[in-house]
Amino acid sequence: MKANKWLKTPKGYVIIIMVVYLVIASIGANTILGLVNSLIAVIVSFVVDRIYCKVTNRKSSKDATVITALIISLVLSVTTPWFMVAGTALIAILSKHLLVYKKKPIFNPAAFGLFISIIIFHTEQSWWGAFGDLQWWTIIFLLIGGYLVTDRVNKYPQVFSFLGTFFVLLFLMGCLNIGSAADALRPPFINAALFFGFFMLTDPPTSPAKYNKQVKFGVLSAISGIIIYAIFGGLTYLFVGLFIGNLYSYYQKRSSSKRVGGRNQEKPYYRAISK
Repeated sequence: MKANKWLKTPKGYVIIIMVVYLVIASIGANTILGLVNSLIAVIVSFVVDRIYCKVTNRKSSKDATVITALIISLVLSVTTPWFMVAGTALIAILSKHLLVYKKKPIFNPAAFGLFISIIIFHTEQSWWGAFGDLQWWTIIFLLIGGYLVTDRVNKYPQVFSFLGTFFVLLFLMGCLNIGSAADALRPPFINAALFFGFFMLTDPPTSPAKYNKQVKFGVLSAISGIIIYAIFGGLTYLFVGLFIGNLYSYYQKRSSSKRVGGRNQEKPYYRAISK
């Protein structure tokens, strides 16, 4: 009974879908290195989360910890050394506990860990779990999984506003010969953008719940990311765009909290589960 309820939760959806992606991508790449990295990321994330929660007497969110670890392992290259995978997971989990507002993370933990890992470890991020190195038709798996998660967390306005703005701006950049927009509209970049939009942008604790704010969040994240890509290129543009969106969500929560006398009434909400 508990297993059935868990499978219907948003976090349960995400974990199952990511495990499926992990298996498909590993078979397609004909290597178990990604599975090994995912195991390392999960173990380190659990250990760090457990120790922190034990010391601070806080409740641990096991599902959120697993999701963070799986995202990290699906984004980092399968050839990433184990200690870099472990270090990325460590940074991600610490950010979830230290960079908080009302006990909720301000920044998406996986994105924060991956961003800092580029700066510290110069990690390679291939987004292999988004099937960028496989046949083009495997993008169908991204779309199916993305639809299920987006529907469950009720984030259609956020995802559509982000992806719509993102690809329109890239198209315009390509028409005007600005930067390397043409490359960003081909695999594996397009796979990375879809995976990012469906599974990282939609993180309920670090994004708005109300539809109008979701649209603003998505557009702001897309524009910020495209500006960074046009100026610097590289691998960080999606993460920086998301951080700008996360800061917008944080500001909105603080403003809402002040207006209602210190109580933040905007909480993540999900689609009702039919019995």
